[in-house]
Amino acid sequence: MYAIIDFKGQQFKVQKDDIVKVPYLNGQEVGTELDINKILVLEGEKRPKVGKPYVRKVKVLAEILSHGKEKKIIVFKKKRRKGYSRKQGHRQQYTEIKIKDIIEG
Repeated sequence: MYAIIDFKGQQFKVQKDDIVKVPYLNGQEVGTELDINKILVLEGEKRPKVGKPYVRKVKVLAEILSHGKEKKIIVFKKKRRKGYSRKQGHRQQYTEIKIKDIIEG
């Protein structure tokens, strides 16, 4: 059984015991449990349930494992023949969550 969830404007395909990197959850402690009720598609034993826009009476239970930063990316801007160049680095923050269960009904 898997579900496609809408989490902070992004969509993720999740199953039980999956570990997923989601956008940073500010102010949430490690070990906190989350209830996610924005389920777009639920694939079970029978045919899939597709929401309009969300599937009703279904929720995904998740637990926050850790917070971190992604690998550094370099942002380089240059305009030729103008003497203009800028170099910046950026590390995007993320939260790692573990899907505990998909509850239907």
